[in-house]
Amino acid sequence: MAEPPAPPQLPWPARARGFLAAFKETPRAVRLVLEADAWSALGIMALGLVGSLLPLALAWVGKLLVDQVLLAARTQEPAAQRHAMELVAVELGLMIATLLVGRGQGLLRTLLGSKLAYLINVRILQKSVDLELAHFETPAIYDKLQNARREASGRPLNLFVETVEIGGAVITLSTYGALLLGFSPWTLVILVAAVIPAFVAEARYSGRAFWLQLRRAPEGRRMRYLELLLTQDKNAKEVKLYSLGALVLGRYRALYQRLFDEERALAVRRAFSGFLLSGLSTVALYACSAWVVARTVAGQLTLGEMTLYVTVFRQGQGALRGILSALGSTYEDNLFMSNLFGFLAIPTGRPPRPAQPPKDERGLVLEGVGFRYPGSPKWVLRGVNLRIGPGEKLAIVGENGAGKSTLIKLLTGLYPLTEGQIRLDGVPIEVIPEAELRRRFGVVLQDYVQYQFTAQDNVGLGLPEAIDDRPRIEAAAEKGGAKEAILALPKQWDTQLGRWFDDGVELSQGNWQKVAVARAFMRDADILVLDEPTASLDAEAEHALFERFRALTEGRTALLISHRFSTVRMADRIIVLAGGQVVEEGSHDTLMAQDGRYAHLFRLQAKGYL
Repeated sequence: MAEPPAPPQLPWPARARGFLAAFKETPRAVRLVLEADAWSALGIMALGLVGSLLPLALAWVGKLLVDQVLLAARTQEPAAQRHAMELVAVELGLMIATLLVGRGQGLLRTLLGSKLAYLINVRILQKSVDLELAHFETPAIYDKLQNARREASGRPLNLFVETVEIGGAVITLSTYGALLLGFSPWTLVILVAAVIPAFVAEARYSGRAFWLQLRRAPEGRRMRYLELLLTQDKNAKEVKLYSLGALVLGRYRALYQRLFDEERALAVRRAFSGFLLSGLSTVALYACSAWVVARTVAGQLTLGEMTLYVTVFRQGQGALRGILSALGSTYEDNLFMSNLFGFLAIPTGRPPRPAQPPKDERGLVLEGVGFRYPGSPKWVLRGVNLRIGPGEKLAIVGENGAGKSTLIKLLTGLYPLTEGQIRLDGVPIEVIPEAELRRRFGVVLQDYVQYQFTAQDNVGLGLPEAIDDRPRIEAAAEKGGAKEAILALPKQWDTQLGRWFDDGVELSQGNWQKVAVARAFMRDADILVLDEPTASLDAEAEHALFERFRALTEGRTALLISHRFSTVRMADRIIVLAGGQVVEEGSHDTLMAQDGRYAHLFRLQAKGYL
């Protein structure tokens, strides 16, 4: 059996400090629970307090009942017999109260758990909305997101309930401790000492379990990707055409088996250790019970007192074990809660920049623009200087990986600049409010989204506040060339698009792309960005789109990325990117006359039509 990977070993003082530091998440988790449903949380606490006193009451009534039964049997007095039956009724009432407390706590936990899971998921989703695009493309942050989502539904509620249980068990144990001290202080020492090793071992394995989950986040992400390959509709065609099912499923199984082997090894060692140490506490329990029995046989205790002390030993050790076990679980839950709070604490928003007086210039200006991904030494773009005048039509060409799409993401504020500056009408884009900046651009990305919503929604999402404005949506669809395809659908604008939901209609790639273009026209943007807008269109549809494009961009700035050189000839100016830099610029005729990289790429593509 494979040994589970062990976390880095630290000196005992450092481990102790780390153990105590882990509990710092508990107050935040409790505040989160109270925010979700304060009344249910307070109800659980109140019932927990009542429940903590019931075991002692039952033990004491049990003692009285045994002694009273013995007295009634010896004296045969009706009053003694009646009192014994009264004690039975009292014990019945306490048992019913115990059942009510348990059921009540279970009901409140269910209600609280649902509200808490909803609250946390909303927080996670809101945080996802606030994150920058670069965050989603950073594996470490994406792992934090997935870890937070995985633990969101259960850990905070567990942490709160365990905290309440610890409080109740402390109350129960305190009352038991007073009784045990009356019998002999050594019994309390023995019971405590026998349980501590199990607690230390459980805390140790809780830490290992957390560390294992954390270390396996990349493998978990890989497994989810393999699942998507086999379950998402957009992957199904190629998976079937190339008979990839067996290969992908084989990799999924192999990855699962490796992760399972690690998890099983940890679980087996945890169970074996728990068995040995729990056995130690059980031996201590029966040693104390034997002591009580011996004193009863010697006539030093009544049978009722023997029953009371044996019950107190058993339940007291159970309460102590419960406290220590809950502390271990709380420790583990705190570790996992650090994932959630760590994710929610990721800084969002760009740091404020010193206010700068706007320059007297119009259009887009790029000065010394550079970008690289956080933690990466490789520059995607660097030293880009460019001026795009108002109303100018600019085409951006270059081979794959040249930085074309990255440049668009920088211009639209999706990526923060690593160096340099981009100004829009003389104002640095990082100081322009995000909503205002977004409104200035109408963008069709190469990897546009196919929303599993209605046709109206798919176009209207280009301007969410106008999603119910049918005339505006129809006008945008007309501009994007999607109106004819939408009117041909079974329910026209109310048709569910995509196959994920009932009565959904799947569009061709070309029609999906027209819908994406229409979405961009929902905004009265003065800058239109088309990233490979004709990739899924046939020649006729491509020609029709660019005829509309010429008319609809009259008076607007237009940026066009395309691998099809036939489409970029309409631009006023063409820039060529290579290695993250602008290496050529000019009109089509000028660049062809220079006989450089553009001309070479143009001739290569032209050969395909000969």
